[in-house]
Amino acid sequence: MRKTRRTAAGIFAFAMVLGLAACGSSDKKNNSEESYVDQVKVEDTDKIDAIPEGAESELEWLSYFDINPSKGSKEKRVDLDLFEKKGGKIKYSATSSMTKYDQLANRVLSNDPPDLFWFEQKMTFPVYCVKGMFQPVDDVVNFDDDLWSDVKGLADNFTLAGKHYVAPVSQDILSVLTYDKAMIEANGLDDPYDLYMNNEWTWDAWYDMMDTYVSGSTGEDDVRYGINGWFGPFIFQSTGKTLIKYDADTDSYVSNITDPDFDRASSVLYDIKKNDMYYGDWIGSASECFKKNILFYGMGTWAVSPKEGDEWGIVPMPRDPNTDQHYSTITVSAYMWVKGSKKTEAVKTWYECAKIAATDPQYTEAGKEKFFVTQPYWTEEMYQMANEEVLSDKFIKMFDPGYGISTVLSNDDAATNATKEAVIPYMYTSVMKTDDDGKQFTWTQLRETYTSTIDSELKNFNEEYHKFVQQGG
Repeated sequence: MRKTRRTAAGIFAFAMVLGLAACGSSDKKNNSEESYVDQVKVEDTDKIDAIPEGAESELEWLSYFDINPSKGSKEKRVDLDLFEKKGGKIKYSATSSMTKYDQLANRVLSNDPPDLFWFEQKMTFPVYCVKGMFQPVDDVVNFDDDLWSDVKGLADNFTLAGKHYVAPVSQDILSVLTYDKAMIEANGLDDPYDLYMNNEWTWDAWYDMMDTYVSGSTGEDDVRYGINGWFGPFIFQSTGKTLIKYDADTDSYVSNITDPDFDRASSVLYDIKKNDMYYGDWIGSASECFKKNILFYGMGTWAVSPKEGDEWGIVPMPRDPNTDQHYSTITVSAYMWVKGSKKTEAVKTWYECAKIAATDPQYTEAGKEKFFVTQPYWTEEMYQMANEEVLSDKFIKMFDPGYGISTVLSNDDAATNATKEAVIPYMYTSVMKTDDDGKQFTWTQLRETYTSTIDSELKNFNEEYHKFVQQGG
């Protein structure tokens, strides 16, 4: 339930950027919002060439959500509208989020590939590229062109043997810290926004603030916590490091779990749990979080819906005090080009339509206006911090390739442990978990437990990867 909600929310956020109030899924809440927004007027553009006459113009989209308007919808996505103006059409072939890769593999192996597939952080890259499910995009995307040059550095994170496999259309932050300003003020705490603007928003400031708040409890009727939600991986990655990294010298993916910076990051998370600052149960919204006397809510912006009278703030994850550099962990919206698809002209046009829809000011401003229609009690300050600041050049964007190495390391859907997490996502949060006897895990213990598994999985993957490279990709 939690993973499904998060995925659907990410799709919805991307759809809003494209000037759409619903992505054509079965999410009734999203579909109901269509009645509150006006159709975005889509102008034809000479920035994109039409699909050449005689070229195949219909692209098959294999996914668990549709690009086309849902039945009875009053509006069409901007990217789709542009694509149709250029002579294109999208054919939707439905699959499920659980079986999508199996269905894709069967289609590719039977020489009946679809054309497009949704990029996801887990498993899409690099493993399914190496397994021959996708092809490079360099034939349809020139990252030196004005349209794509802003994401060239980002796209370089997704290369194999010098070829790009992902053309980022847009970016979104995975999690921010939301807080209730009234709660901050009532407890005599500094506003985290002011600390951030003064470059003082660090692990230490964050921890001390939670410690002060929790320590101010007046008894059993005033139980307090410092934080709930999704924040563990981002504290690790605020060091500028990831658990798995690409080593250019050996052209291999290697383990980084012994990096001493992770001892510091894990220590912060361990102490948050040990000192009863962490509320570990699932809470699906910021408002419910604050009702439980929790100071910070770490979650994507989809779960942040203030009501009239609320005064909330948003800040990025705190900075590692040992560096002045800011890092943010983001998700990329992109369409994978399936191996075997030969509709080069139509794919190129679709990519360009999607990129313009996500970045052209006339559409991004319309998306922002729609956001404030559905979220009228967000402030400009909150929006700027959550949707602009953390995606600016001030932040180095972080990706852990460990989310896409193997079933054991990366695929939560195949995990057999109690929390249904694969090894890499599990390690990012497990110092805040306990064993069957209620004893909290230490980072040293986790390293010792999983080192051999990680090394073995990386060895197998690198062998497959090097074979892939030798065979020309």
